[in-house]
Amino acid sequence: MTLTANWSYPTAIRFGAGRISEIAEACMAAGITKPLLITDRGLAGMDITQRTLDLIDAAGLGRAMFSEVDPNPTEVNAQAGVAVYREGGHDGVIAFGGGSGLDLGKVVAFLAGQSRPIWDFEDIGDWWTRADADAIAPIVAVPTTAGTGSEVGRASVITNSETAEKKIIFHPKILPRVVICDPELTVGMPPFITAGTGLDAFAHCVEAFCSPHYHPMSQGMALEGMRLVKDYLPRAYKDGTDIEARAQMMSAAAMGATAFQKGLGAIHALSHPIGAIYHTHHGTTNAVCMPAVLQFNRPEIEAKIAQAARYLDIDGGFDGFCAFVDDLNASMGIPKTLKGLGVENPDVDRIVAGALIDPSTGGNPVKMTEENTRELLLNIIG
Repeated sequence: MTLTANWSYPTAIRFGAGRISEIAEACMAAGITKPLLITDRGLAGMDITQRTLDLIDAAGLGRAMFSEVDPNPTEVNAQAGVAVYREGGHDGVIAFGGGSGLDLGKVVAFLAGQSRPIWDFEDIGDWWTRADADAIAPIVAVPTTAGTGSEVGRASVITNSETAEKKIIFHPKILPRVVICDPELTVGMPPFITAGTGLDAFAHCVEAFCSPHYHPMSQGMALEGMRLVKDYLPRAYKDGTDIEARAQMMSAAAMGATAFQKGLGAIHALSHPIGAIYHTHHGTTNAVCMPAVLQFNRPEIEAKIAQAARYLDIDGGFDGFCAFVDDLNASMGIPKTLKGLGVENPDVDRIVAGALIDPSTGGNPVKMTEENTRELLLNIIG
């Protein structure tokens, strides 16, 4: 099978090895003639980034980059990016990288034409309608990891630097117009990032599948996304040059992020405040939280997870699925507790408070209360 395709779900996706060569054409298809490439500090000097800048420069689209992006991007990063965008007279954004670069790039494109502050557009009720939709700049997204799936999302996660709370900024028009999924860009990911990002994709699929909301299209996508992670993440972790495994994991990442329109749950509700306060890697934190959350939700999801286990050729129903998750984590060196992530003496009250106001809480199968969320967190702390 040739792992190259053009998809239009949920947006235009150019999928396949080597397709970064089409970056200039993708910009023009999106109506961008003077892009600002936005990525994180770690990627800024890497060969894949410089080659991308070479390609857009050779096409006469300029060579501009903004990389002052934190691992958990903040409104301060967004304000700085908007200033560079406006000063440079840009007309669109190339969001390039993992979740931080993609989320920040999308927010800069969103905010560049707005007059209101970022928190006026938090994903609460219909706050997104406050935006001037015609002023949102076009976006081309280029993921360089296989986990977050932000390249196919209509939202960005931005950390409030003053309160250390992760907020979701949403608008339908920050869905990138064109996405380039080139698995060759992920070959250089070290094993621990391959593991953390891949398990983020798995968490998206598991939580979307378990969400009690009705969305059968997402349900099917989440189930197949889990299978791709099961079959291909161990291969990508073992051999980073395995292009087939890298490509299938890029598919799983996009599928998970599309599927979680159905909802997320306690894994993300806990991971968001933990990451915002203690700066842990998001996907790895999700992986640490997952076993305890599965048990927490067991009364509501046991039959559903048993169904997934049958599809995934995992014996033992719910318990077999949980054993698989434990073994997968262990095979890639994922700690069993937050202490293993370096989080010593965490502020339980603050994490619980953050989890209970996180939008992901509403998609959890078991209703989260202060009491049971505290008990759940104590099981994860270790």
